[in-house]
Amino acid sequence: MSLNLTASKQQSAFFRKLYIAYLIDSERHNLLSLHKLTEMPRRTLQDAIAVLGDLTIECEFVQDGERNNAGFYRINHWGAINRDWVEQHLAEIESVLN
Repeated sequence: MSLNLTASKQQSAFFRKLYIAYLIDSERHNLLSLHKLTEMPRRTLQDAIAVLGDLTIECEFVQDGERNNAGFYRINHWGAINRDWVEQHLAEIESVLN
């Protein structure tokens, strides 16, 4: 299946959430590391992470230290989303987002 490279705003938002969830699930990330990797604004990242539950993706912030922002995000469950599909279409998703 080929993704539409001229995605609508809603499709782009959906792919952005899938992409961020995949990155979080692939290695330990916090907002700063996601920002550096994706070059997305911090607010965009925060908003996307906050609504991953709407896609039935369970994401939590794991406190790692005494400071409030010291830690990383973790995907506990992909819900109805097939992680393998996201991985197989990662290059296309990145193209849509760029």
